[in-house]
Amino acid sequence: MTGQASKAQDVFQDTLREAAFLAAKAEPPANRQWFFSEARWRCLDVVARRVQAEHARNESTEVSSHAPEQIEQLEPEQLAIWISAAPEPQRSAVALYYLDEFSYREMMSILNLKLNDLSRAIASGRREFQAWLNATVPIAAAE
Repeated sequence: MTGQASKAQDVFQDTLREAAFLAAKAEPPANRQWFFSEARWRCLDVVARRVQAEHARNESTEVSSHAPEQIEQLEPEQLAIWISAAPEPQRSAVALYYLDEFSYREMMSILNLKLNDLSRAIASGRREFQAWLNATVPIAAAE
């Protein structure tokens, strides 16, 4: 979410330190979502403090059945760059969706969104990601 592995690692370590500190005070995090929610807010803070490029209106297209093959051709850094450039809450919604670890109720809690807003963020994020994917790894190259 930060666009840089070193910054993401710092956020991860800071979040682990906070969890350890709470556990040492006999106040462990209330649920398994705490870690993701805390890390997300820390990532958003890191991203907000750095200069960012202007976001143009993103292209959008329907999700293709070729997407898995296109994704396989990406370098992890390319995927990280796209995710870090997506606007909030879309960035977090798509990241949590593809982690495939949480129910919609848990994602709504982590992101503090209503179901309608979460569904919209995931759907628009997936369509914009597909448009970027088509430009980066054309379908003909995926076949």
